[in-house]
Amino acid sequence: MSSPTQGAASGPPKRKPRSKPTKRYPSDLTDAQWSLIEPLLPPPATSGRAEEHLRREIVNAVLYLDRAGCAWRLWPKCFPPWETVYWHWARWKTNGTADRVHDALRDRLRDASGRDPMASAGVIDSQSLRGADTVGAAQRGYDAGKRTNGTKRHIVVDTLGLLLVVLVTAASVQDRDGGRRLLERLRFAMPSVALVWADGGYAGRLVRWAKDRLRLVLQVVRKPADQQGFGVFPILLTPI
Repeated sequence: MSSPTQGAASGPPKRKPRSKPTKRYPSDLTDAQWSLIEPLLPPPATSGRAEEHLRREIVNAVLYLDRAGCAWRLWPKCFPPWETVYWHWARWKTNGTADRVHDALRDRLRDASGRDPMASAGVIDSQSLRGADTVGAAQRGYDAGKRTNGTKRHIVVDTLGLLLVVLVTAASVQDRDGGRRLLERLRFAMPSVALVWADGGYAGRLVRWAKDRLRLVLQVVRKPADQQGFGVFPILLTPI
């Protein structure tokens, strides 16, 4: 009878090579998309245990979560364990990888549209959203104008609608107060922006503050007096 230690000198059995993932969901990356994202991810650690799951599968799982809007623990079993994916995602958010991937893809889209990757103009706006049960009292507030209890996202996009900066606050934060913090973030993230269009909610002291402190023109676009309901302002469609 052979000994349990027989053949130990040959080392542990080699791990079978991991096969290329198959496309299962519309949110899964194509080969062309993965070829753009893979070089932007940090290299695997050279010490410790080798990564068990393909990086591409980790990204596919994050994209599925974003598209489906499900809870971490409720996604299909064909993806890596949620704890593994969450660990990678939290790490990539903390070390700036997620921002670098986003910015690189945005720059690529602007270049493909014949625009300079460094935008010169943007549009600022906000939206109040009802807070989920997982949003604690310290992070939520009540927006009396929208009658919404939850959070508010403040964003600046370029003239293609691509995201430049984002800020999430309690819904009780006024547009002008959130706008000040957001414009400061914009000045750091995209210093080439010289003009930002806004609606009437940003009028007043914020316009003067942006000009004096940030050397930024905040142009308030008023709704025509005869307009009822939603309408697109032609000035916002100017290609810049």
